Amino acid sequence: MKPLNTGEPTGVGRYRVFAALGEGGMGRVLLGISSDGRLVAIKQVHPGFAHDPGFRERFRREVETSRLVSGAYTAPVMDADPNAPTPWLASVFVPGPALSEAVSAGGPLPPTAVRHLAAGLALALGDIHRAGLIHRDLKPSNVILTGDGPRVIDFGIARAVEGDSELTHTGAVIGSPGFMSPEQAEGKPLTPASDMFSFGALLVMAATGSNPFTGTSTPHTLYNVVHVQPDLRHLAPELRQIVEPCLAKNPADRPSPAWVLERLGPIPPMVTPWPPVVSHLIETQQAEIRRLLNPTPAKRSRRGLYAGLAAAAVVLLVGGVVAAVSLNGEDPPAAVAAPSGSAAPDVPVTTPVNADPLGPDNLRKVDLCKVLEGRDVPGLGKLTKKNSVDFDSCTYSSPADQWLDLDIAGGLVSGEPSGELEGLPLTLKGSDDSCGVSVPITGVANTSLSARVNSMSTKDEACAVVKAALTDTVKRIRAGGQERELPAGTLALLDPCALVGPATADRLIGPVVEAIREHLHECRYDAAGGLRLKLLKGYPPFQSKDSYYTDTATLDIGGKTVYLAEKDDGVARSSCSLSWRHRQISDRDGENVELTFSTSGTKLTAGQACDKAKGFAEVLLPKLPKP
Repeated sequence: MKPLNTGEPTGVGRYRVFAALGEGGMGRVLLGISSDGRLVAIKQVHPGFAHDPGFRERFRREVETSRLVSGAYTAPVMDADPNAPTPWLASVFVPGPALSEAVSAGGPLPPTAVRHLAAGLALALGDIHRAGLIHRDLKPSNVILTGDGPRVIDFGIARAVEGDSELTHTGAVIGSPGFMSPEQAEGKPLTPASDMFSFGALLVMAATGSNPFTGTSTPHTLYNVVHVQPDLRHLAPELRQIVEPCLAKNPADRPSPAWVLERLGPIPPMVTPWPPVVSHLIETQQAEIRRLLNPTPAKRSRRGLYAGLAAAAVVLLVGGVVAAVSLNGEDPPAAVAAPSGSAAPDVPVTTPVNADPLGPDNLRKVDLCKVLEGRDVPGLGKLTKKNSVDFDSCTYSSPADQWLDLDIAGGLVSGEPSGELEGLPLTLKGSDDSCGVSVPITGVANTSLSARVNSMSTKDEACAVVKAALTDTVKRIRAGGQERELPAGTLALLDPCALVGPATADRLIGPVVEAIREHLHECRYDAAGGLRLKLLKGYPPFQSKDSYYTDTATLDIGGKTVYLAEKDDGVARSSCSLSWRHRQISDRDGENVELTFSTSGTKLTAGQACDKAKGFAEVLLPKLPKP
């Protein structure tokens, strides 16, 4: 998600747009807001399609058909204008990461999550097929993982861009090679069975982290789709019995969505069907939306900042004392008390410790899974730790197997002010049988301490439960005694913004205007482009095979195995991510580092973004503690 570039139109039809969600072969997706305050995803179809005489009619027909699709697991089409200079359509915006992003961030989904995914996708495909549509491009980036289940997006659009368009006759492939059906790869007529093949390939990717047909090139991948039987022996038997018939080469041998639902059987209710990393991604996305909707005032330039510090130093020198602020010794050196007329020595000064129990320095020490372990929460009973994927979250279960999530992450973007809790402003968001409440963290932007629960009898009951849980949490954190274990080399206590100072960051990626703490273990460097540094606890990084990325690679930087993922969307829209394991905890768990440099607002290419990210990594690695 990126802010619009300077000078770009801020309106599409009757919608105000304020961010770009992504761009692909079919067009660009913008995030907008309607007159009644609803968020919408607006797809502007590639301008080249507008020159195809038959495109607008196909687009109009497919949009009208898409409006007939309604179901719990699809994102409904709200509006469209096939006659606009750049045709567009607007769908309900569903907050959450794409399946591709979730697997990239947290690794393969656990079996229970794959089962929920399969059920939701089967229901969505049933709704789409009953409306007379074939999706034609069912892939991980077209499946959004929301808080209560998957959502399928972009149904029907692939059909609209097919035809006699010049773009489809110059080598462009409508669809994603690794998730096409054999008949689609060969250019044959399609039936709903084509979507079921894509469904099977998508489930394999969700369960294993890789596509079953990916080859060394697009032609190799398409050959595998048409001719090669995938190796499914690594799948759990209950999943394999569903996937195998879906991947039959003959469309007539593939099952229907109804058959899949029958084989899955009843799906047990859960507070959330996804691993906690998905909740973290949702909160991060919501915090970013809030930031884009409510931009902060322009910051002073670094030159202006230095000038201000210099002026302040002159004033303070009159009294014989100089005070300065520095993230570390690489910045303009801080001065100490000095005799009149003598030069202040170059003595570095670190950022003062935040003594607030709900400040970042203390909260990095807190193990959230110790805070409510064994505590009796009214309406839930005695809580037991269920799991903890990252540094700053914990999921608890009650005697009735209801789940409560406690985390420190992005605030509730659409929550409402609801008074106070233990002297702190309280935000609440609830609907039907769920509720989430949060209080702010002092000294960290866009970050709150939150508790969430769903699957209660009513919203009011859910809100009463989480308010009680959060009240107890705040009291216990203030009292102390829930410190996390700190093995040698852990990243848990590090302030990410203090690892590489602004002077060095200026040289590597600059000019840097400001280093902003976003969440306890994340720092954003605002520069020409931007860099995010994240310290994570979770599944190990790996070399992605997702076709979303333009290029992926495995590098050696300072003796560390580093995984690169490059997305080349042209100048000002590209990014480069580097990730590596810092410390292993178990086979499936460890402490990791992730750097992402984006080119937004610059003239840098994707390759130049990767060069900057690599340079930053080379400086950062020696500063990390030895595991």
